[in-house]
Amino acid sequence: MVNAEHSEHTSPDTYVIGVDYGTLSGRAVVVRVADGTEVASAEHPYPHAVLDRALPDGTPLPPDWALQVPSDYIDVLRIAVPEALARAGVRPEQVIGIGTDFTACTMVPTLADGTPLCELPGYGGRPHAYVKLWRHHAAQAQADRITALAEERAEPWLKRYGGKISSEWEFAKALQLLEEDPELYHRTARWVEAADWIVWRLCGIYVRNACTAGYKGQYQDGAYPSRDYLAALNPGFADFVAEKLDQPIGRLGDLAGRLTAEAAAWTGLPEGIAVCVGNVDAHVTAPAATGVEPGRMVAIMGTSTCHVMSSDQWAEVPGMCGVVDGGILPGLWGYEAGQSGVGDIFGWFVRTGFPASYAEEAAALGRDAHEHLTALAAEQEIGAHGLIALDWHSGNRSVLVDHDLSGVLVGLTLATRPEDVYRALLEATAFGTRTIIEAFETSGVPVKELIIAGGLTKNALLMQIYADVTRLPLGVIDSAQGPALGAAMHAAVAAGAYADIRAAAQAMGKARPGVYLPDPERATAYDRLFAEYRLLHDYFGRGANEVMHRLRGLRAKASAHS
Repeated sequence: MVNAEHSEHTSPDTYVIGVDYGTLSGRAVVVRVADGTEVASAEHPYPHAVLDRALPDGTPLPPDWALQVPSDYIDVLRIAVPEALARAGVRPEQVIGIGTDFTACTMVPTLADGTPLCELPGYGGRPHAYVKLWRHHAAQAQADRITALAEERAEPWLKRYGGKISSEWEFAKALQLLEEDPELYHRTARWVEAADWIVWRLCGIYVRNACTAGYKGQYQDGAYPSRDYLAALNPGFADFVAEKLDQPIGRLGDLAGRLTAEAAAWTGLPEGIAVCVGNVDAHVTAPAATGVEPGRMVAIMGTSTCHVMSSDQWAEVPGMCGVVDGGILPGLWGYEAGQSGVGDIFGWFVRTGFPASYAEEAAALGRDAHEHLTALAAEQEIGAHGLIALDWHSGNRSVLVDHDLSGVLVGLTLATRPEDVYRALLEATAFGTRTIIEAFETSGVPVKELIIAGGLTKNALLMQIYADVTRLPLGVIDSAQGPALGAAMHAAVAAGAYADIRAAAQAMGKARPGVYLPDPERATAYDRLFAEYRLLHDYFGRGANEVMHRLRGLRAKASAHS
């Protein structure tokens, strides 16, 4: 029930703050509680960005590593939150709560008080002391063993993850820490999701959020994998859950605690306002995009894409990232799947395949590189470039769950132009999304509509390709900051302004349905290209040709030698 504070907390003069921690920056948004209006925002790029080649002191990193520096996250609170508040012209006393979301699975090894190990004297040159970002894929060997042992023992939780555990998740990354730097593993008192670490720093209370515990921590039906199972993986791993991971779990939208004096000084917000339980950037976006009904899949498209959807039925969907009871919305099964590289792939091509002559032409037309390549690609008929690509430049999250896979481009000739390759990459990511949707459909979980959120919604060609490839109507979130809006909505619930997240979504959520509709003729043309994509997908991804894994092994040996 909404209490007597409801009318006061939803007045036009009350606001909440949503802070979205992405891969390269953090964004703070000031949101009006009454109707979800985003009054102002501010962004702070992480000074250290992603450490994938070397640590700040120059220590080189092996392939497939991706680390971050936790002080960059605190800087977002110090810089972006006060800046957004100032731009909004909102007085601090008008703010009733703050909510956060984070990339996942992003893990912070800490002492018992939450101090990250990389901040301790003498540990600045130890890679395992740093935050392991979601796209840290160097624990693939550990993930393979976790899956293989679970299959051998018929562990019941494995089917909740589509039959495979990802190298991106909590247990694989922790097992890598144990086996590669046991000293640091034993120094680690808490193995903390960044989503929970930042809430801990805001309110002084460490509470695990139900979302990451379920999707990334293999927490199902009230339990983690057993001590016996963990000991079979590695005897030194037997007490991992009890000693380093287990913590009270908070439901999404619950009150985690109250803003501390220290965090109030960082942010300029009043001490004692509500701090809500942490959440994941993709999952928190679903209610912001009004994806609260079964069958409405929300795809959050940025550097990667995460596909989330709620359903009133449970099914085992091969290659899904997880299904969690109440993982997105209370009372429904929350499904997650994803693609490890989308915007990252487009960005890679612009960095490596955009010639000087194209840059000059783009500048003359007032376009950036992406806009220019998109405009050129839009002039083509479907299939005119003669190319097919596989979107595995950062591995495959769904449905193959194998981050040792890599990108493919078939059909290159001496006449191939940059816009041809660019369009083929756009199409490849759409084919990857269709593969995920078909896995849901064939498993008995219908997908009726696709709602797109994230920065890539601004590319109209890409959105139309997705509609044509998937044969689904595409809605678009009516917010430039979907995750931050979702985090703010959960803060409104934690502060008592709304009874639950569904009520908040009804008042504050924003999406425009059916902005892009599939064209039957184009969809038929894409069916033919998708058939070729599937042939390549299964040939390289399902064991017919292990060349990608062999090449990965050769690269690792060469890197170790150098």
